[in-house]
Amino acid sequence: MALFLFLCFLFSIIVSQAKAGDPVYCDSSRGNYTTNSIYDNNLKTVLSSFYSHTEINYGFYNFSYGQDPDKAYAIGVCRGDVKPNDCRRNLNNSIGYLREQCPNQKEAIVWAGDNTLWYSSRSIFGIVETNPTQYLIYERDASNADEYPQALSNLMGYLLFIAASGDSRQKYAADSLTLNDPANFATIYAYVQCMPDLSQQECTTCLFHPISEIQKCCNGRMGGNIFKPSCRIRFEPYRFFNSTILLDSPSLPPSPSTNNTSLGNNKRRTVIATAVPIVAVVLVLILIWIYLRHRKPKTNYEANMGKYDDGGDEEMTIAESLQFNFDIIKVATSDFSHSNKLGQGGFGIVYRGKLPNGQMIAVKRLSTNSDQGDVEFKNEVILVAKLQHRNLVRLLGFCLEGKERLLVYEFVPNKSLDYFIFDPTRKTQLNWETRYTIIKGIARGILYLHEDSRLRIIHRDLKASNILLDDEMNPKISDFGLARLFVIGQTEGSTNRIVGTYGYMAPEYAMHGEFSVKSDVFSFGVLVLEIITGHKNSANICHGEDVEYLLTYAWRSWREGKAINIIDPSLSNFSQDEIMRCIHISLLCIQENVVDRPTMASVALMLNSYSLALSIPSKPAYFMGGGIGRLPDMQQQVDNVGATRLDESVNQISITDPYPR
Repeated sequence: MALFLFLCFLFSIIVSQAKAGDPVYCDSSRGNYTTNSIYDNNLKTVLSSFYSHTEINYGFYNFSYGQDPDKAYAIGVCRGDVKPNDCRRNLNNSIGYLREQCPNQKEAIVWAGDNTLWYSSRSIFGIVETNPTQYLIYERDASNADEYPQALSNLMGYLLFIAASGDSRQKYAADSLTLNDPANFATIYAYVQCMPDLSQQECTTCLFHPISEIQKCCNGRMGGNIFKPSCRIRFEPYRFFNSTILLDSPSLPPSPSTNNTSLGNNKRRTVIATAVPIVAVVLVLILIWIYLRHRKPKTNYEANMGKYDDGGDEEMTIAESLQFNFDIIKVATSDFSHSNKLGQGGFGIVYRGKLPNGQMIAVKRLSTNSDQGDVEFKNEVILVAKLQHRNLVRLLGFCLEGKERLLVYEFVPNKSLDYFIFDPTRKTQLNWETRYTIIKGIARGILYLHEDSRLRIIHRDLKASNILLDDEMNPKISDFGLARLFVIGQTEGSTNRIVGTYGYMAPEYAMHGEFSVKSDVFSFGVLVLEIITGHKNSANICHGEDVEYLLTYAWRSWREGKAINIIDPSLSNFSQDEIMRCIHISLLCIQENVVDRPTMASVALMLNSYSLALSIPSKPAYFMGGGIGRLPDMQQQVDNVGATRLDESVNQISITDPYPR
């Protein structure tokens, strides 16, 4: 007993001295302000409202002042057992402390012992935010390690249900649970709290996060605090709260005596004994609700897309395991903020994001009126999930939430190939060694799709903007929304819906809808010529008095023995033999006759074996004898920096520009 009193005394000293050490988060990503600026004055006005607001409000204050973009928002909430006057005084202290710790950040939050203060330049009213997270841990292990976690879980589940059921004035619950070992600090005191302007469902969702993190941060400990912007929890082996204020009365009921009688203990045990089964039922219902909520995307997935041809139940299992919670993606991308925008295409916008574990991601958010329908979305999820290769972009998951359709990929930092290869300045960063590595990497990726994966996949939209570059400039093929799966033994297919990008399309596909592995070989040949020359396939190239486009110009130059003329002038110190061989291979890939084109297995062998003799190419597809070679209905192309670009795709098809990435 003496030891217990000593520890309590010691903790009271720590708490009283730790006011200056309350957890604080200064969010510089939201922007900064200067002293006496418009935002600073608006913030001062809002914060001064806390103390001047004297009517009974049960410890919750939310104010805003000013006009966007300098409007200031602030929330203050006190623990449910704190009297209004004490609450305002303590919040006033927190204001001074937070302003001192975060002197110029537009958004900041402090979690004091009995209150939370949060201000921002964006609206923070009625939203669920579970990041950032702060922890304070009571560094003492529970002596009854087997019983303690289960009892704590029961108590927290009970408190969650009570708090979430509160109204807009207060969502707070506190109680204690006595175990069967009173000699070893066997009473658990705990409280949970949400921002009162959250709905019951939102409060439940918010509190579920910190309660589920207890095992991660505080497993086996006798106490801990977990702080999140929209909610917080705390549990200790000693009483740190008074009885909850009754909402019908501003005054506090008398605190229970610390010298509990045996009758009081029996009553408490009876209440807990009655409550625990109720809590168990409530927890089961909550878990069922969460499970069904998480399964909802799968239901939409099945209803809208049906079973995929290649495997039914297996695809559904894959899809279920890859589903992301929409709230997690929303937080990771800062609510899809413009500052995190990587690029925009015909199907939607790509955002940079950061998961709670620190992993960077790229999120493709399909627009609600996107022409990429359920079939394309299904392709991205099912096909890419099964593909694992260093030269393919890895799909991490997806999200279906109402009208939202999101694809989550690994983050590839060095943007896309077209960002470099077609820019007069940036192309100088790609020497021949790097370009040759990119060519061979793309070939390996396509070969994997065609022959080495357990599926045979035709990409159908290989182009420079769909080749992403990692931090070492290694290529990764992306955007599988238009890919088609071949069953075992199938070598070709046809479609009435021509999708892809003119300039990269094989002629038999562009004109008749016939596609095969040789369609991708054609696209690869075009890509190689673009990498070598630095020209877009649709660019006008002057040849004497004639104007040609890339494929015609390359073939004519090679036939005349002047292929060296098509090499990008920015290249220097290159191996002429390697470049000449790559030009030769590319011309074989763009043959008009499908049979004359090599397979990707042959292409890979040609790129890596100089002893293999190459056949003589004939004139390529789309060659116009009069000297002007042009694809039908070629759309105007403009520089694609940023989001203002007229893309070269036809039939309103896949254009995803994920740069800057």
